[in-house]
Amino acid sequence: MSSDPIVVISADTHAGASVQGYREYLDAKHQALFDEWRGTYKNPQKKHIGSKKHLNWDDEARMSHMSEEGVVGEIVFPNTVPPFFRTSVLICGNPRPEDYELRFKGIQAHNRWLRDWCAEYPDQRAGIGLVYLNDIEAAIEEIEWIAKSGLRGGILLPHVPDDCTSFIKPLYHPDYDPMWALIEETGLVVNHHGGTGSPDYGRLPISLPIRLIETPFFSTRSYSQLLLSGVFHRFPKLKYIITESGCAWVPETLQRLDAAWARIATGAVGEFQFADDVVTPEPPSFYAKRNCWYGASSASPVEIKDRDVIGEDQICWGSDYPHYEGTFPHTRLALRHTFNDVGEDAARKMLGLNAAQLYDFDVDALSKLAETCGPTWEEISVPLRDDEFPQQTHTMAFRRLG
Repeated sequence: MSSDPIVVISADTHAGASVQGYREYLDAKHQALFDEWRGTYKNPQKKHIGSKKHLNWDDEARMSHMSEEGVVGEIVFPNTVPPFFRTSVLICGNPRPEDYELRFKGIQAHNRWLRDWCAEYPDQRAGIGLVYLNDIEAAIEEIEWIAKSGLRGGILLPHVPDDCTSFIKPLYHPDYDPMWALIEETGLVVNHHGGTGSPDYGRLPISLPIRLIETPFFSTRSYSQLLLSGVFHRFPKLKYIITESGCAWVPETLQRLDAAWARIATGAVGEFQFADDVVTPEPPSFYAKRNCWYGASSASPVEIKDRDVIGEDQICWGSDYPHYEGTFPHTRLALRHTFNDVGEDAARKMLGLNAAQLYDFDVDALSKLAETCGPTWEEISVPLRDDEFPQQTHTMAFRRLG
């Protein structure tokens, strides 16, 4: 048993500038438009998230929390409200054509802020750049900028729900092949994030609860589309990760996809007759094993019980900091609960080494940081006593098997 601290990297954290903090990342024309928009913007969830919003950009508080929790690296998704948005970029959906120009300027401001913010702690932060797909050529230009600017977290692609396909092509469309080729060439990681991809449910009181119930389907829908459509066959070096959607669903999904692949390969199913060569040469599970990873945020034993099927090399633990449903401030307890019986080698992979390889972290540099705060296997391998389980927490990390 090694006594070296474990290098813990959270594959799911969130950050962003304050609303006013984005202004300097706009050109003069859009600064003037920003000032007009800023006068009309109000935080839609001031009571719910207002008290902790500073954790998205406050380096002192954030780095202190990471040290306390034993986390030395983070992959950074967006969280705040960029210019010309009305709510967080993660949950606002794709911009309609009339909103696209200003929304695109807003995510560009976020990307440029993120570049500077990550540069303050370059060994520890891997920022993820944002793109929209309304204009594929513009998306390609922004991806080129992301690659040249060192945002090694890669890109966050939007899902394309059915109510957007009149103005955005679905992800399985061949028109995206130049984009996939660029991403493969640059080595950037393609990220999808849970909680996104839902259609517009309207503004009824029950709309949000219905969206919540159906979110798991829409958050993982693109995974199946990319596997079946041959994107990973045509671009074999692509690296794709779906984060904050767990991974317990993966074995059943791949089993279902492989079965469908086999039936489609026969040429017809019931009344459906398929085009020649519509399926990939290998089953979806082959490409999943080669090209796909899973950001298992706030993972409990339920999520990793099938790790031998999913692949211990493909699971990346995440804290979801600073969200209420994340593991903070109970991360060390959560790690013990989930990983105490997986074995040291597997724990080191899922807690940091897998993410380090995928997102190109310097493990030696992080190991030095872990010497001061990282948990050891001796700590992680001790199961929680019943009286150690947090009594008031939103996280699902403390779910138990059975």
